[in-house]
Amino acid sequence: MAVGARQLETDRVIVTEWRFPSGAHTGWHTHQYDYVVVPLVTGALLLETPLGQVTAQLTAGQSYARERGVEHDVINANDFEFAFIEIELKP
Repeated sequence: MAVGARQLETDRVIVTEWRFPSGAHTGWHTHQYDYVVVPLVTGALLLETPLGQVTAQLTAGQSYARERGVEHDVINANDFEFAFIEIELKP
């Protein structure tokens, strides 16, 4: 399993560092908040979604954002540890 370490929580944000050994995954989940991901590593993540599999190529330091409601299982498709920072934006 992926390991999440909460770094900070305020009334506005939750900041979590996620680390995935090769092949590890988050388990199915639905995001309750809008969020921003900041990859710490360059590589690929496999996303299992209700519509099928999607591979996301991520580059260290190149952030992306998604709105709440995203449902998926995130899997490290690399042969090395993958890590990113997730910043959830509370309403």
